[in-house]
Amino acid sequence: MSDMEQAPAGIDPTVPSMARIYDYFLGGKDNFPSDRAAAEEVIRIGRESGYDIRELARANRAFLVRAVRELAEAGVRQFLDIGTGLPTQENVHQVVKEIAPDARVAYVDNDPIVLVHARALLADSPETIVLEGDLRRPKEILDDPRIRDHFDFTQPIAILVLALLHFFTDEDSVRGITATLRDALPSGGYLVVSHAYSATIDEDKADEVRSIYSKTSADGIVHRGPAALAPHFDGMELLEPGIVPVESWRPRDDQYPGDPSRSGYVGAVARKP
Repeated sequence: MSDMEQAPAGIDPTVPSMARIYDYFLGGKDNFPSDRAAAEEVIRIGRESGYDIRELARANRAFLVRAVRELAEAGVRQFLDIGTGLPTQENVHQVVKEIAPDARVAYVDNDPIVLVHARALLADSPETIVLEGDLRRPKEILDDPRIRDHFDFTQPIAILVLALLHFFTDEDSVRGITATLRDALPSGGYLVVSHAYSATIDEDKADEVRSIYSKTSADGIVHRGPAALAPHFDGMELLEPGIVPVESWRPRDDQYPGDPSRSGYVGAVARKP
């Protein structure tokens, strides 16, 4: 996308979007020049720091696919994906339906372009719904009548929050969000999280990245490692191998392997007893 006319009502294409920047990292085309310029700046900073953010995004996407497969194979038939992002290959509903065609999926995002593309993709998929929602207000998402009608909250549900919580810089806000999600899960439900983290990035470079994302709808960006993320799974059972670089979470030979020593994300899957 490049022209102002292609932007849905209410979208200023001169302001970069988190979802569209990530789409660019994954090789997508649903982005504007402002998104591409911001993404290229992040790519440049990564190269100067010894990594390629596009490879890290691929590794994070591969983690999502593995986690969803594992949970579907374990019998989970309900998936709530918050902060969906723009459709790409191996979306949650596609991965799940290879294992359980009757599984139900809900995609939630606050980016109008994401919603337009997701609804077009899923027009003929009644088991999958798309709705607008903002993780800043998780209870509104969980109490939405469409979510309540779509899911049976007496049965296991997997809530997916991938590559999103690092855009919330206030610690109390993040704790409140994850507590609300945990509390909503029934026994046997799962919380799947990935989060930006690098033990090696130079602080000056990190500040540059934060400055770029501060120009989007995000508050900025903050790295949280395994120790900082552990409290967000309080009362839950972490599946092995715990909170680790996404490349190290149950890797498969048929996926992009990435490089755990240069990972930019940690991930975990936890079960509510």
